[in-house]
Amino acid sequence: MHDHESSERLASFADVLADELPDTWTSSYHPYENKDDLAELAGRIWDLDLVANSLAEHPLQQAAVLRRPDGAQLAVLNRHDERAGFLIAAVAPRALTDEAYRGVHEPNGIALTDDPFLSAELVAGDLLARYNAALAQVRHNALGGIQPSQPDRIVLTWQHDGSVAAASVADTASAVLEANGFVQDPQTGIYRLSADDTRAQARALRKIGPQLDALGIGTALHHPSARTAPAAAASMPPSPAPRTAASRAR
Repeated sequence: MHDHESSERLASFADVLADELPDTWTSSYHPYENKDDLAELAGRIWDLDLVANSLAEHPLQQAAVLRRPDGAQLAVLNRHDERAGFLIAAVAPRALTDEAYRGVHEPNGIALTDDPFLSAELVAGDLLARYNAALAQVRHNALGGIQPSQPDRIVLTWQHDGSVAAASVADTASAVLEANGFVQDPQTGIYRLSADDTRAQARALRKIGPQLDALGIGTALHHPSARTAPAAAASMPPSPAPRTAASRAR
C-alpha cells in the first residue's frame, strides 16, 4: 500500500542530496501514480547487483530522480530491509544501441543511510566516479568511429551510408551545421548530413567551410574506412592539421 509519509521522506532526502552533490543536480519525485514513468525508469536502472536484486523482489512504486545538465541521472529508491536509508543507482542513457554498452561494466548502485549529507559524500566518492567513467565509455562507443571535434576544429566523418557526421560540436559551430542541413540526434548529440541528395550534400559541405572559417573554426574530413568520399570533399577547405611527421613536430 502506498505510504504518504514514505513519499515525503524519499522526496525530501533526494532534494537535500541533490544540493550536496558536486556539480549541479536537480531532483524530481515520481509517485506511485506515474506507473509508466516508473516502469521506464526501472528498465534503465544500470545495475546488476544490489539495486537489481531489490527491484526483482520489490517492483518500483516510487522514486526520486536526480539530473545533471549533461544528461546524467541517478535514481533514489526505498530500501526494503530492516535498515533505515535508501538505495541509489545510476540510470543508463536512453536510446543507445546494445553495442555501445558492450564491454562496459555496470556502475552498480549502493546503499545509503538516511543522512543526506553523509550520503552525498559516499555517492561523490564512490558511485559518481564509476558512473562518470561508464558514461564516458558508452558515449564514446556510441560515436561509432566518429572523431570528436574541438572548439576550434570541426571533424566531419564520412559514414558507410554516405552521410557525414560530426560529434562534440560547440554551440557556435552547431548553428552553422544546422543552417546547412545537418540534423542532431537528441540522444547522442551527433550531427548528421544525409546523403539522400548528394548534390545538396556537396553544396552544403562547400558552404560550411568558409562559414566556419569566418568564426575562427577549422574543418577536417575523416575517413573511418577505405571508403572513397564524394568529389565534394575536394572542395572543402584544407585541414589546418599538417600531414607530415616533420610538420607535426613543430
